[in-house]
Amino acid sequence: MRHEAITESELSAALERGEFLLHYQPQVDARTGRVAAVEALLRWRHPRRGLVSPAAFIPAAEESGLIVPIGDWVLRAACRQTRRWRDAGLPPARMAVNLSARQFSDVLLARRVADALAESGLSPADLELEITESMMARDPDAAARVVRSLRAAGVRVMIDDFGTGYSSLASLKRFPVDGLKLDRAFVRHLPFDRHDASISRAVVALCRDLELDLVAEGVETEDQRAFLTALGCGLLQGYLTGAPQPPELIPDLLEPPRVAA
Repeated sequence: MRHEAITESELSAALERGEFLLHYQPQVDARTGRVAAVEALLRWRHPRRGLVSPAAFIPAAEESGLIVPIGDWVLRAACRQTRRWRDAGLPPARMAVNLSARQFSDVLLARRVADALAESGLSPADLELEITESMMARDPDAAARVVRSLRAAGVRVMIDDFGTGYSSLASLKRFPVDGLKLDRAFVRHLPFDRHDASISRAVVALCRDLELDLVAEGVETEDQRAFLTALGCGLLQGYLTGAPQPPELIPDLLEPPRVAA
């Protein structure tokens, strides 16, 4: 308990002192290799501990409720960064931002999203919010209303970690999302594990039939890339296609490759 209390106090101070920062991981078109989107990933540069892993502080932030103002900062910072890249003339790429359970249940979520877009001048279609199956399972009716309101505003919504939560396939009918993220648990042993291969094949077919986008997470090997591309998976995300990067390194990824004369 003492460790949690200290962590929560430090988190509050970190937000006030501006110690949080964002890195961005590309989501790459499986066939063209172009960056279609980047996912904003929260980092904490602690004055004594250095760069702190999100796994070490996100649970405390969620438990204390600090994840709401921290998440609001992430949303605004990610939108502003996307605007800066656009103003610099870089090719467009959607910005993907994870929502925590507390953010998703916040009655002011739609207003916070609208404020972040207005502040940055970003189009709603350029923002993609990622939610998990477990968030939707807690209160399906309320979750469906939130998803509909976000999509009505023009914001894209993706189900993260698909296949590891508690919702059934029927939820895809109930929640009008734009796409799914195939969890790394099903990608890790591709293409050699026949169960993971079968699950991946089924999810790709499901997304194709329902006209949903699909992002495969945790792609780390050429074998995984080749298998997923052959299946028809649209986007790949992982250390093979690009590690999380500070914002100043993203422009090199967004620029199309130069062709030698």
